[in-house]
Amino acid sequence: MPRASPLPRPPWAWPGVKVMVIAGVFVTTLWNLRCFLDPSKVSGEAPKQTEPLVVLVWEWPSKQVPNISRDVCHELYGITGCWLTTERRLLRQADVVVFPASRLQPGRDRLPKERPPGQNWVWVSLESPSNTKALAGWNQTFNWVMTYRQDSDIFIPYGKLVPNQSATVNIPTKTNLVSWVISNYHRTQRRAEVYRNLSRYLHVNIYGKANKRPLCKDCLLPTTSKSKFYLAFENSIHQDYITEKLWRNSLMAGTVPVVLGPPRANYEQFVPADSFIHVNDFGSLAELATFLKTMSSSRYRQFFAWQKRFSVKLYTDWRERLCTICTAYPSLPRGRGYRDLESWFST
Repeated sequence: MPRASPLPRPPWAWPGVKVMVIAGVFVTTLWNLRCFLDPSKVSGEAPKQTEPLVVLVWEWPSKQVPNISRDVCHELYGITGCWLTTERRLLRQADVVVFPASRLQPGRDRLPKERPPGQNWVWVSLESPSNTKALAGWNQTFNWVMTYRQDSDIFIPYGKLVPNQSATVNIPTKTNLVSWVISNYHRTQRRAEVYRNLSRYLHVNIYGKANKRPLCKDCLLPTTSKSKFYLAFENSIHQDYITEKLWRNSLMAGTVPVVLGPPRANYEQFVPADSFIHVNDFGSLAELATFLKTMSSSRYRQFFAWQKRFSVKLYTDWRERLCTICTAYPSLPRGRGYRDLESWFST
């Protein structure tokens, strides 16, 4: 009897194909295991930090460099896993390098000669575009920006209102109508023009170096608090540029700010609508002057209703600002740079 011919072997039974199938299963298993152990590789999220995030401050933003040898972010602000340093020898270990705009020199001579893979550079500024020059030289240099603007990668306002259910209103005793503290007076500025015209209708008590009446650090708030109104005039007008003139010199002092800056709607993103007076609310400065001089006590008191729900928090310590980088880090975009920093900032 003739032998039956053998059945044809399925493709996966062929030696070469069998090896390929096993190899494919092995690779797939490794990939799935990798995704399980580190899902950020697939999702595009920032990798989870197992070591402290090292933030190298290339130059400290202010002239006085504080002691940051300890775990200041945790000790002062309760932010864990964040290590601030100014030691440039740690460049290769740094996850983030911070470059304050006020300390950057024209040209790239003082920047690091290399950037380790995965390291992100941050451009930091609290100045307005009008007071920031030569930005075109820094195009395609920084990954993130850290400014007073709300659309920054890392938002650092000059101040903010924080909930405070005290239900009390504290209005200091008033001895004069309007005050203004000014250090740099330039006749061409919008605030100088508004002051000159407003002073035709009422008296303004002027302090500061510009009027040769400087105030010591501890004298400023007690002085401005004696005025019913304070001219919180910004040196330039830009979106979100709302400085300590509002937060410290007026709201914290317990006086009503008369603001000159971005539109009222922008201010209302930061403080209640009934907590300030905007110059643009009036058809003329004569109308504004009349409004201030004839205001009743009950109407004046309404400007302080915000104190029942909030108190002012100032941001004055650069350590606190820089520690917020670690808080924001997990949600910051990766693999992105500012091709045209000048265009972004001046918009």
